[in-house]
Amino acid sequence: MAQYPGPLSRANTVTLLGQAYSLLGFRIVDGVVGAGFPQKPSHSAVFAQISPEGSRLSTLARGAGMTPQAMGELVDELEELGYVERRPDPTDRRAKLIVLTPRGQDCVTAGRATIEGIEDHLDDLLGAEGHAELRRLLGVVLTADR
Repeated sequence: MAQYPGPLSRANTVTLLGQAYSLLGFRIVDGVVGAGFPQKPSHSAVFAQISPEGSRLSTLARGAGMTPQAMGELVDELEELGYVERRPDPTDRRAKLIVLTPRGQDCVTAGRATIEGIEDHLDDLLGAEGHAELRRLLGVVLTADR
């Protein structure tokens, strides 16, 4: 496989991973917006964390590595867009669950379809073996210090 010419070949690995993360995140948002579900890239912090039965705000914030206040702002925005709603937590009436609405579920479906398209593109770009090796190596990095 050819080496990247120019500035990419001189970038450190952390920079390249960050750029890849940003690029893929924007492609996912573009696909979801293109499917008729307007949102901002920051909203993916909610969609990536929320469980099918709903999640507490504190759980969403912890999973996304952000403050509950920042997560609350994202949830407020998604609630205004009709993607989520707050419901009483049946296990603790003082707490609220953030739950996907039917529109939110459709948005997640559009996101999954976009991600499948990106996976197919990676297969085309890297070949099936190269894509599998990329996944293997990323797995090594992500589990090394656990």
